Amino acid sequence: IGSVRPYVNFNAKHDAEVLHRAMKGIGTDEDAVLMLLTARSNDQRQQIKAAYKKAYGKDLVSALKSELGGLFESLIVALMTPPVLYDASQLHKALKGAGTDDDVLIEILASRSDQRIKEIVKVYKKGDKLEKDVCGDTSGHYQKLLVILLQVGRAERGGGSEALRSAFQDLFAAGEAKLGTDEEKFISILGNRSAEHLREVFDAYKKLSGSDMEDSIRGETTGNLEDLLLAVVTCARSRPLFFAESLYRSMRRAGTDDDTLMRIMVSRSEEDMLDIRDAFKKKYGASLYTTIQVALTHC
Repeated sequence: IGSVRPYVNFNAKHDAEVLHRAMKGIGTDEDAVLMLLTARSNDQRQQIKAAYKKAYGKDLVSALKSELGGLFESLIVALMTPPVLYDASQLHKALKGAGTDDDVLIEILASRSDQRIKEIVKVYKKGDKLEKDVCGDTSGHYQKLLVILLQVGRAERGGGSEALRSAFQDLFAAGEAKLGTDEEKFISILGNRSAEHLREVFDAYKKLSGSDMEDSIRGETTGNLEDLLLAVVTCARSRPLFFAESLYRSMRRAGTDDDTLMRIMVSRSEEDMLDIRDAFKKKYGASLYTTIQVALTHC
């Protein structure tokens, strides 16, 4: 359930004219730009972009970039980018910049559907191969799980009661019941099963071991692998909760993690933002809207 929906009385040509007027002359009417674009779906923004080029012979995104600046420019450009291309560009930036932004890799690859990942790989492939870039920037068990998540088919991977029994017994034997940890087993099961199947595994695992899957992961793994496994588990339980927790972390310290805040708000605005908002309120007892206002006011 998204917070941004298609505008009912949509007219791409009219909207292109409004944006042109907002950028014409000295200064830019940033409020007009913001109010219009946030009230249109991404598909409608692409139609406005086409209408703008037809009417004025210029690329709308380039025109906006020339008139805006700072975080506001980044936000507007993100809103103007098709969702799959936006995910692909965020992954490319995370892998091609100085160092690797593991938070971005974990967030996108753990939370997107099989179909979306398939589309991301296809779009990313036009310049480079995503799996090759991931392998070039990561290593060990963390790399193996990322590569597994890049493969499509998790929605079909599950099984009946025998597969369920085998999965939670294998996880117990690989962690709680073992001196040391069999990371390969954790990776294979958590990376290859559907969310529905994993939820059943988690319930059975708790009955057998007395521990939540998250507690076992924290006790048995560390670093990026721990973060990725926890992300996979949280997304299997509740994707809106995963994003609610990520948003909370982006605003809880002195100074806001603007990139994470912007990425989640833009990428989930037409997907499940209302569910994320509810999950945030339920877990933290505060309005997401108010929390963002306070965080950005204090920046």
